[in-house]
Amino acid sequence: MQQKATLLIVDDTPDNIDVLRAILKDDYRLKVATSGERALALCHQDPVPSLILLDVMMPGMDGYEVCRRLKADEKTRRIPVIFVTAMNEIEDEVKGLELGAVDYLVKPVHPAIVKARVRTHVTLYKQSLLLERILDQCSSELAAMRDMFGLGERTDG
Repeated sequence: MQQKATLLIVDDTPDNIDVLRAILKDDYRLKVATSGERALALCHQDPVPSLILLDVMMPGMDGYEVCRRLKADEKTRRIPVIFVTAMNEIEDEVKGLELGAVDYLVKPVHPAIVKARVRTHVTLYKQSLLLERILDQCSSELAAMRDMFGLGERTDG
C-alpha cells in the first residue's frame, strides 16, 4: 500500500484548520502550523510536505511572505502552495500566483473543490519528482556509457 502524501495546513485560526483537516484527514497525513515561522520550520522536517495550504492573513509573517521564502529556498521551492484565504479580490489572487502559488481558494471553501484541487496538485508534484529522478538516472547512465566507451567531449580544431 502506498504511503499517504503529507500536507501542511497553515492558518492562525483553529476553526479554519479544523475545516481543512476534516476535509482532508482521510486521504492525507496532515501537519499543522499556526504561524508562518512554524510553517517554514516544518517544511524542513521529514516528511517534507507534498503540498501546503496557506492562509494569507496571519499575524507576524503573512502568507505572501511565507510563500516568498519557500520559493527562495532550494529545499522548498518546488513544494506546491495553494492559498486558502478570505481575500477575494483579483489583485490578491494575482499576487499569490505571481509569488509562485499553484492555486488560490477563497473561504469559505467547498469540500469537493478542496479535495479535487489538492489531489490534482499532489499528483502533479509526485509526477514531477518521478520524472526528475528518471532524468537524473538516464543522465548518469549516459555519462557512464560515455566514459566506458571513451566518448568524452572532444573539441575539433
